[in-house]
Amino acid sequence: MKKTALMKTAAVALCAFAASTVSAQAADKVTLMLNWYVYGEHAPFYYGKDKGLYEAEGIDLEIQEGRGSAVTTQLVASKGVTFGYVDVPTMIKAAAKGAPVTSPGVLLQTSPMSAMGFSEKNIRKPEDIKGKIVAMTPGDSMSQIWPLFLKKTGLKERDFEVVSGDGQTKLNAVINGQADLLLGYVMDQSMKIKDATGKSVTPIRFADYGVNMVSSGIIANTATLKDNPDLVKRFMAATTKAIEGAEKAPKEAVDAILKANPKGGKPDTLLEGFELTIPLYRTAETKAMRPFQVTDANMKDSVDLLVEYGGLDASAKQDIKKFYTRDFLPADPAVAKTQ
Repeated sequence: MKKTALMKTAAVALCAFAASTVSAQAADKVTLMLNWYVYGEHAPFYYGKDKGLYEAEGIDLEIQEGRGSAVTTQLVASKGVTFGYVDVPTMIKAAAKGAPVTSPGVLLQTSPMSAMGFSEKNIRKPEDIKGKIVAMTPGDSMSQIWPLFLKKTGLKERDFEVVSGDGQTKLNAVINGQADLLLGYVMDQSMKIKDATGKSVTPIRFADYGVNMVSSGIIANTATLKDNPDLVKRFMAATTKAIEGAEKAPKEAVDAILKANPKGGKPDTLLEGFELTIPLYRTAETKAMRPFQVTDANMKDSVDLLVEYGGLDASAKQDIKKFYTRDFLPADPAVAKTQ
């Protein structure tokens, strides 16, 4: 009798082990490459992995740091990675030239583009830029949109001086007092300056003055969407839950970054950077909706701006739907009827 009981116990254990093994084997290995080295904006992905949200959708997620949105976009286009988290306008430019990429989820629907400097200098509105020195990188997305910001705010190029350089040069110029402001992202460059100096930074956001376009989002190869739609749906479902959870528990989300990458940054500035990112998830039109529910109007306006100021060919206006889709997102009862 004891032998029978032992055999039954062993059989149950073996079945459980076999089931767990099959489950583990069934998980899809997925690589998400970020736009850059990890910073606060990326917290939801680490939160989702730490909380098992991707695992629950049958996804074995690997998160890789990136070296710029253009590089990540190229790797997604060549199927070197499954998904990317990139600057969507950068992806749009690549797709318009034939790269097989699109966005199944535009996350940042309000632009983080800003002119920013030390808070102690009291540069808080556009007219405060007069007489100041602005550091920028010629040809990047912000310098291309800058003329529209000047037009919207009544500033003239003669109102300020410009120093030019790459991303690090811009940071150094402000840090070392060679420039009063730089053009950067509210949750990125401002935190790098604060990490380096301990001083607070005040951004003048382009979006607050009528200059807005979409920013970061998830991208995938168009073949992945066609050949493996179930995987894309599961990934977007897990990512949606990860963002919603991280919004409610920002400190836990930042802790997840540091748990996975202890050298990922300073806790305080990672948290501040993520908290600066959250308001960018939605516009007035999508404020009651789940993440990623970008409107057609927002995308159209973004493409129009890229054509007028960003060097995008005008033919891109003919079919903006090829640059994004909402078909793989989880259900949202609050989705506007206009979509």
